[in-house]
Amino acid sequence: MKNPLLKNPMYIYLMLLVIASTAGLHVWRSLFDNFAVNIIHLDGGHVGALQSVREFPGFLSLLVVYLLLIIKEHRLSALSVIIMGLGVGATGLFPTFYGLMFTTLLMSFGFHYFETTNQSLTLQYFDTHTAPIVFGKLRSLAALSNIVAGVLIFLAAPYVSYTGLYLLAGGGMLAIGLYTLTRNPTDKFLPPQRKDMIVKKRYWLFYILTFMAGARRQIFISFAVFLLVKKFGFSIREIVILFMLNNIINYFLSPFIGKCIVKYGERKVLSLEYFSLIFIFVAYAVVDSKIMVGLLYIADHIFFNFAIAIRTFFQKIASPEDIAPSMAVGFTINHIAAVVLPVIGGLLWLVDYRIPFLAGAALSLVSLLLVQQITGQLSINRPENRNNS
Repeated sequence: MKNPLLKNPMYIYLMLLVIASTAGLHVWRSLFDNFAVNIIHLDGGHVGALQSVREFPGFLSLLVVYLLLIIKEHRLSALSVIIMGLGVGATGLFPTFYGLMFTTLLMSFGFHYFETTNQSLTLQYFDTHTAPIVFGKLRSLAALSNIVAGVLIFLAAPYVSYTGLYLLAGGGMLAIGLYTLTRNPTDKFLPPQRKDMIVKKRYWLFYILTFMAGARRQIFISFAVFLLVKKFGFSIREIVILFMLNNIINYFLSPFIGKCIVKYGERKVLSLEYFSLIFIFVAYAVVDSKIMVGLLYIADHIFFNFAIAIRTFFQKIASPEDIAPSMAVGFTINHIAAVVLPVIGGLLWLVDYRIPFLAGAALSLVSLLLVQQITGQLSINRPENRNNS
């Protein structure tokens, strides 16, 4: 059966940009730890510092609100992918700690500003019953593009240098970004978005869950793959195979997660995520099996997809004109802890690599307790009960 979403110009637009950004980021992440360890010879402290730099643009995502005063949101989305492509493409050209810091910063500005606008446009252009499905399908397509990218890396890694692989990935992102920059998928009848910074009391649970998700997720991003390479000796090909298995599972599972959010609601889906992550993070700290730690990585990434329920929860309680500025504020909140935690986690890693993962388990427990407030929040924020506080 043909996907009816393919008739929507904004879906096609976002689909192209999501494929470009996720495939490019997949190449960057697949090579990053081996590039950092084997070429630049970095340790856990260096990696922690780099991850903090990588998250700094996310902390500045609130500036998207002001950029929207001078550029339309869909064009900013395309420009962000172009900037991301430049950062990815240049990574192999500067094989030093500070060179990697610069290219990481450039790539990250593009990635975080695209993600902010991508989420905002999805919530604006699709209703509360369709948005979870769209998020799921876009994640599924992203997984498929990552599979293709992974196959290419696996085949090319023995013959192509890090520099060549990064240039190929960045060039592909540039091509798609430039093409979408010529398209106009907008609907002039949608409610105009506010162009100022807003923080409302009634969105408190969204803000806290977003903050906790950023803190918890940063531990995984910064140290899970580094653990695989540093402690368990995963090679580039083994990392690529792991990523491919991960993406094959997510290709089929992501649309199902979107349907589960529609059917069961955000509270139940997020509760399952946080309950499972408590055990996954503890397991990272105690397992000694290479196979087991690989399976933990796959499970961790599966539950990460459940986080779209935080955004669909916000869509249900938000005023339509608040979506774009709130996504920008949300991304900044998400990255407050992310700017600091990798450096602290890197230092703690030098004491004992288990400490960052045990901290992740504690954060998951707090999130599990917080998410039980969702049902009451939805009731309080029904249209008839809303105020402008």
